[in-house]
Amino acid sequence: MTIHLITKNQGKVNAAKSVFDKYGIELKHIEKEYPEIQADTSLEIARFTAIQAAQECNLPVIREDHSLFIHALGIPGPYTSYVEKKIPATKLLSLLKNEEDRTGHFEIGTVYAEPSGTVQEFVFQVPVYLKEVEIVKDPRGGWNGLLSFDKESKSFVEYHEDERLDVWNKNYQAIAEFLINRQSG
Repeated sequence: MTIHLITKNQGKVNAAKSVFDKYGIELKHIEKEYPEIQADTSLEIARFTAIQAAQECNLPVIREDHSLFIHALGIPGPYTSYVEKKIPATKLLSLLKNEEDRTGHFEIGTVYAEPSGTVQEFVFQVPVYLKEVEIVKDPRGGWNGLLSFDKESKSFVEYHEDERLDVWNKNYQAIAEFLINRQSG
């Protein structure tokens, strides 16, 4: 069985492979550029591209999208990439200076789509904490230098890319189980 992951992010490829290899599912990587729609959830963004790509390529595909929600600010959600470019880490720290709530979460929406019209959707959240660090000229790693997993001492940039795959591969695990159960049933 072969499935295709649409991404330019090697971290997502590594997370997917860490699961699919265990199940004997071959993962191929599609780096084609697809327009990313503006939507309120990661799931909507992933769904749009997965369905379009499955039909266009005539292949089973997966598309995953991540959104960061900073609870005290109510933003940026699916607009994280854009907002992070406009608001550097130092400015984000300034905005949070008087906020007691330093929590947030990543919403990870993943969609598996087949050319036949079969679509399976998976969403989960990863709790995060925005570290209270002194405002410096350029915090290491931008926003990722401020984020940690549930108040862990390390920020995201301090982890080796493969060190926390178990956090990021939950939706890929659900897709693998769906495919294996469907094949055996």
